[in-house]
Amino acid sequence: MDMLIFEVGIAVALITLTGLISARLRFSVIPFYILIGMAVGPHAPQIGIVDLRFIESSAFIEFMGRLGILFLLFYLGLEFSVSRLMKSGKAILTGGMFYVGLNFASGLLLGWFMELPLKETLVVCGIMTSSSTAIVAKVLVDLKRTANPETEIIMGMIMFDDLFIAIHISILTGLVLSGATSFLSVLLVSLSAMLFIVLFLIIGRKSIKYIDKALNIKSSELFLLTVMTLLFLVAGFSETLHVAEAIGALMMGLVLGESRHANRIEHQVMPFKDFFGAIFFFSFGLTIEPSSLGGAVGMTIIAVILTIVSNYGAGMIAGRMSGMTPKASLKVGFTLVSRGEFSIIMANIGKAGGLMVSIQSFAVLYVLILAVLGPILTKEAPWIYGQYERLRNRLRRKETG
Repeated sequence: MDMLIFEVGIAVALITLTGLISARLRFSVIPFYILIGMAVGPHAPQIGIVDLRFIESSAFIEFMGRLGILFLLFYLGLEFSVSRLMKSGKAILTGGMFYVGLNFASGLLLGWFMELPLKETLVVCGIMTSSSTAIVAKVLVDLKRTANPETEIIMGMIMFDDLFIAIHISILTGLVLSGATSFLSVLLVSLSAMLFIVLFLIIGRKSIKYIDKALNIKSSELFLLTVMTLLFLVAGFSETLHVAEAIGALMMGLVLGESRHANRIEHQVMPFKDFFGAIFFFSFGLTIEPSSLGGAVGMTIIAVILTIVSNYGAGMIAGRMSGMTPKASLKVGFTLVSRGEFSIIMANIGKAGGLMVSIQSFAVLYVLILAVLGPILTKEAPWIYGQYERLRNRLRRKETG
């Protein structure tokens, strides 16, 4: 009997249930989606007609997860916009460069320490450098910090990080997925990918007035179909040039973010982003065998410590250069600790390229820990700074006494 639709219905029901639990606990929903995906799958039982192994529907759910990546990156591009990127120059350059540099160096250090091959090391660098835009934005809203002085530098650092990750994904795609083996062939694939991205963005910005005319459609149905046509054609064509389909979606979002129809596009696309994005995290969890996670515990603990230290350093440096107090600087660093969607995308690139299975396990544990720890550190940053000040004053009194 064909159970595809029923199995998808069960998956959506599980995702909805975990989302409701997350909302009740007032916590980031991303680790909950991954955990429920890990709890079911091939190792799960079949209870009557309810088959939690998702044997028949696993390929379809994985495809829906791919759509989730496209909509997440497309929506990010709409929010990002090239104009906004240019206006935030100071915050991006000061905070962003230190943030990316310190976290990327942490990934290189971890790869060297764990004796990982080059490709695996670069994937780990991407996993450790990419902060979760979704979690950070949600935390700032929940804690009512959107109007705080440090929020501008936080958003600038996120924008720089997202831009860097887009470039890193395109290079990784050329290195891991193209089949290129020599340094020269990898370089050529990566440069051609970068050239395509740059040319696309330049031509897209020059063509925006024509795109605006084409999108001047009253019918909501035809408007949405036109936007979806642009999204899927660009994402699909990008993959033929060894540029990840997710980056094609991001580029299309960046171009349409300059359109006068940008708000209408966001409104139409948001439900797809929310629905397929949730399935993306669930489908990732579905591919993970919980018993395989044990081998990545040591590596993950080291990575978490390196990330917290790197973020602390980046926040302090960026805050000092922007004239902020040490307390506000600590908030900047800790707010960016969370990891989520981009780290999972990096892990998927490693999986598609046939890299070490342990990279997947590492990504799961790393994201789960920091997706939970990040919001806690953000919320408690003032208390942590207060404890640090008390300890420092106590040590000073002992020295002078």
